[in-house]
Amino acid sequence: MDKGKYYITTAIAYTSRKPHIGNSYEIVLADAIARFKRLQGYDVFFCTGTDEHGQKIENYANDAGVTPKEYVDKVSGEIRAICDLLNTTYDHFIRTTDDYHEKAVQKIFKKLYDQGDIYKGAYEGNYCVPCESFFTDSQLVNGRCPDCGREVKFAKEEAYFFKLSKYQKRLEEYIEANPDFIYPESRKKEMLNNFIRPGLQDLCVSRTSFKWGIPVTFDEKHVIYVWIDALSNYITALGYDVDHPSEKYKKYWPADVHIIGKDIVRFHTIYWPIMLMALGEPLPKQVYGHPWLLFGSDKMSKSKGNVIYADELVARFGVDAVRYYLLSEMPHATDGSISYETMIERYNSDLANTLGNLVNRTVAMANKYFDGVLPCNSERTELDDAFVSDILSALPSMEKSFSEFKIADALEAVINSAKRSNKYIDETAPWALAKNEADRNRLSTVLYNLIEAIRIIAVELTPFIPDTADKIFSQINTDIKSYDSILSFGAYPLGTKMNLPEPLFNRIDAAKMLEDIEAEMNRKALEAQRMTEMEGIAKIGIDDFAKVDLRVVQITAAERVKKAKKLLKLTVNDGLAERTVVSGIAKCYDPENLVGKKVILVSNLKPAVLCGIESQGMILAADCGEDNVRLIFADDGIDVGAKVR
Repeated sequence: MDKGKYYITTAIAYTSRKPHIGNSYEIVLADAIARFKRLQGYDVFFCTGTDEHGQKIENYANDAGVTPKEYVDKVSGEIRAICDLLNTTYDHFIRTTDDYHEKAVQKIFKKLYDQGDIYKGAYEGNYCVPCESFFTDSQLVNGRCPDCGREVKFAKEEAYFFKLSKYQKRLEEYIEANPDFIYPESRKKEMLNNFIRPGLQDLCVSRTSFKWGIPVTFDEKHVIYVWIDALSNYITALGYDVDHPSEKYKKYWPADVHIIGKDIVRFHTIYWPIMLMALGEPLPKQVYGHPWLLFGSDKMSKSKGNVIYADELVARFGVDAVRYYLLSEMPHATDGSISYETMIERYNSDLANTLGNLVNRTVAMANKYFDGVLPCNSERTELDDAFVSDILSALPSMEKSFSEFKIADALEAVINSAKRSNKYIDETAPWALAKNEADRNRLSTVLYNLIEAIRIIAVELTPFIPDTADKIFSQINTDIKSYDSILSFGAYPLGTKMNLPEPLFNRIDAAKMLEDIEAEMNRKALEAQRMTEMEGIAKIGIDDFAKVDLRVVQITAAERVKKAKKLLKLTVNDGLAERTVVSGIAKCYDPENLVGKKVILVSNLKPAVLCGIESQGMILAADCGEDNVRLIFADDGIDVGAKVR
């Protein structure tokens, strides 16, 4: 059943940091579509990968004290590991630092320059470092970047520009002639009305202010900017070359769909198709801009402690439960939401109760009443016919939903079949039929209908929760998993010896798990707060630190400072002489308990007069909260005057 090729891509993930679950949604969504298309008989090529160049990466690498390549190698590895963890079946994982990609991009840039679509100029304007984009004053929102809301800075530099304006009319005509090119409809209207029709400005496609990028071959002080570099991945991954396109490129291009987030629709429906027009290549058939996945009603933020990572969710719930939630909870055109409460609720209701209970009790009854081998399927009634009709109606519904990228609706159709099967058990009451030998054939028929329904459900679940589908196939002992086998009812062979039932999903104790999660989120929020505080502290070099002279000293006398509730006057021996230090620790220590203790002194601090007393240094202490300061005591075995390095 060969239906031809189907090329599907995700946006390539930016290698700035480890992606959270909202970023991971896209790869699971694309994987479900790819798996369904393979099930239908398409020759699928599924591509994902990482975007690894740019000023932001260069800055992150500098902050981390590593080379940009070392930095992106680490983050790209993390991104790919998450794709693998989530059981996604990509056929190719491209990195924009791959040698073949860089060479192809250089050729693309040169061709566009040679034919006059790229020209040299200079850019002067508002620049957003995180977005790596220039903006005019009118494009700013309250003086900030219109895309990310961060501050912009004035920048001026020599650059090459791509003539978007030259192709504006042609792009507008293409979009109007191909109404499904941008999907859903709301995204198409946004692109036409807000960006294209008001007039396209030529696009900056090279930079000189940083080096981490693909060099322009004929002007090496320039690096090729993100748009031509990153967007080209969809064709370079197939072996595109301006001179000799590969057979794989000829086979799979144009892409059937680009799966991308709604925030980058503009780049994929304006910059990218114009680039392809300039190259003389076909445009992708469709661009689907999916909504975001939020935490509750908020975007995920480290500072809020509400960032959820895929590996954390998998550790708690398992891979298929995470896939199920992502695919069932995301609406078609509006932002979705993830919360631990709703995830636990979905897990218990849909996976443990509806699906897991159906399979477990049906296989258990087949083993109990027939030793796992159903002998006949001969006593059919109108009740059975209605049940069979309901089960077979799920597939057409799934097909329609997938064609419209309504993946949650497609999954709901399968779960509804499981609910209908549980209802059929209640309607037929197999346990009652088992009490009468005369009803044995009727009992076998009922259980056969249930096992066949479960087989069909398992086939339909393979795009969504493939490991669970395999477990179901194993329990009913069948390898009949094809698309054709679920177009009609009755492919499960009579006389098959089933295996013993095993729970697919164990119920979760919601109260206990939520308690554990709350404690973990509080810890993460505190950690994020500390990191924010640390980021606000000016960084110093080793030479700066070397200027601070830290010495172990011994307290030889201590007394309270009159009229100062927080201050103690300490006399300390630094190994050469005694000196006086005033310290704000009176609320935490009794003076008499400090005599003889060894502490650490900043010995080269300029003297300061406090309450009429000259303080000749500062004792190191930890701030443990309001009015709670704890001294850092030195080991008794350390000599007085020893230098702390």
